Order: sequence, then structure tokens, then C-alpha cells
Amino acid sequence: QVQLVESGGGFVQAGGSLSLSCAASVRTFISNYPMAWFRHAPRTEREFVAAFRRSGATLPAESVKGRFTISRDNAKNTVYLQMNSLKPEDTAVYYCAASQTWGTVPPADRHAYRYWGPGTQVTVSS
Repeated sequence: QVQLVESGGGFVQAGGSLSLSCAASVRTFISNYPMAWFRHAPRTEREFVAAFRRSGATLPAESVKGRFTISRDNAKNTVYLQMNSLKPEDTAVYYCAASQTWGTVPPADRHAYRYWGPGTQVTVSS
């Protein structure tokens, strides 16, 4: 059983920055398997934020490109989401997602991931 735990959420003013972390319970999991960040705002569908491609390249959503960066520290078994120039529309619960296989489902599709963290709230005030 893989467990993911997010941290780093909070309240910030528009234009500010936050850094989210996602720690995985399985050693070497981060370096070998698909990982991504999604977010869910009230009255919306769960939205893709950023992921790693199988090549290791990062894949940000268009809505966050140039502002958010996904990265990972294999030694710490942790994935990060650095969020800069935050906007009120970035307000949501942010989830870390992972899978143990690279399947045919694109990395931006939530169905590509089997494991999800409990989420961390990010609130951006205008």
C-alpha cells in the first residue's frame, strides 16, 4: 500500500508564492513511477496541474505554465510543486497522485493514477 501525504498549503495574497510537498511511503517510488499534482475547487471538476512525463520531462497545465514548477528529490522520496504569481483562481485543494505503472493513459489524465494523497488547501486572496 502506497501512502502519499501533502504539505505546504496555506493562505497567501495574490502574487505570492507557496511550495507544496508530497512525501511517498515507498522507497524509490518517486524516482520510478508516474507522479502528478491535481487540484479541485468547489463546484468544478478535478483539474490537472503538473506531472512528469516518462522521459522525466515536466508537463505543466496551460493554466499554470510559467508560474508552477513540479520537481522531485529522489533521495527524500518527495515531489514538490513550487507555485509563484498565485492568483485567486488557483484557490483549491491540491492533491498529489501516483501510480506504480506507466500505462497508456496520458499523464494529465487523472485515471492514470491509482494513489492519491488527502490533499492540502491553498487559498489565494485578491
